[in-house]
Amino acid sequence: MPLINKESVKKRMGTRLAANGFAKFLFILATCFSLLVLGVLIYRILSEGLPYLSLDFITNFASRMPERAGIWAALLGTIWVMAVTAPVSFILGVGTAIYLEEYAKKNAFTKFVQINISNLAGVPSIVFGLLGLTIFVRLLGLGSSVLAGGLTMSLLILPVIVVASQEAIRTVPREIREASFGMGATKWQTIRRIVFPAALPGILTGTILALSRAVGETAPLLVLGALAYVAFVPENIFSQFTVLPIQLYNWTSRPQEDFHMLAASGIIILLIILLIMNSIAVLIRNKFHKRF
Repeated sequence: MPLINKESVKKRMGTRLAANGFAKFLFILATCFSLLVLGVLIYRILSEGLPYLSLDFITNFASRMPERAGIWAALLGTIWVMAVTAPVSFILGVGTAIYLEEYAKKNAFTKFVQINISNLAGVPSIVFGLLGLTIFVRLLGLGSSVLAGGLTMSLLILPVIVVASQEAIRTVPREIREASFGMGATKWQTIRRIVFPAALPGILTGTILALSRAVGETAPLLVLGALAYVAFVPENIFSQFTVLPIQLYNWTSRPQEDFHMLAASGIIILLIILLIMNSIAVLIRNKFHKRF
C-alpha cells in the first residue's frame, strides 16, 4: 500500500497553486495601483510646476503677485531649521540608543522607557508642536525663532532615530564585542571603534529618513507661530523664519490659480531636496558597508 496518495497530493497542490496565483495577482495589482497613483501625482506636479520653475522663482521672496513670488526665504529657512534639527536629534538620539543598548540594565524601568519611546514615534506631529510652544517659545522665551523650530522638530523625529539606532546596534554580532574585550579594549573603546562604525549605516539611514519627515512637516511649526509671509532671510538662530511646507500651504490656500502652479513648482524643489538627502544617505551607507 503506497504511503502517499498521489491523487490527494495532486488535488491539494492544485488548490495551493491556485491560491498562490491569486495572491500573486493581488500583490501585482496593489503594486501597479500604487505606481499608477504615484505616476499621476508626479505627472500633475511636473506639468503644472515646470512652466513656473526658474532661477527667479528660487531667488525671489514671497509676493502677493504670482509673477514676482519666490521661495528664497522659505528655502533658506528650511536649511536653517534643518541645521539645528540634524545635529541635536542625531546626538541625542544616537546617544540614547547607545545607552539603552549597551549600558542600561534590562529591567522593568528600561522596558517601560522602550515602550514609551516606541509610542512617541507614532504621536501626531501637532502634539510636539504644542510641547514646543509650551517649553521653547513660552517657558524658555525663544519666541518663534529658528532655534525653537529646530528644537521642536528634533523632538518630533527623536523617537524615530532612537528606535532606528537601537535596531542598527542590535545587528552588530556579539562575537565582535567579545573579541574586542578579549584584546583588552574597554567598553567605551569597543563601542566607539567597533559597535558604532558597524552600526553607522543603519543609524544614518534612520536619521536621514527621519530628517526627510521633518523637512515636510507643517503643523508643529504653525503651532509655534512660524510666519507664512516672509520677505527676509534668517540672520541667526534667533531670527523669525518660514519653511517650504508653510509657504506651499499658504499658496495652495489662495484662490488664484497661479499660486497653485507656484505651489507645484515648490513641491518640485522640495522633492529635489529629499532626493539629495536620500542619495547622500545611500552613498554614506555604501561607503561604510565596504569598510565594515
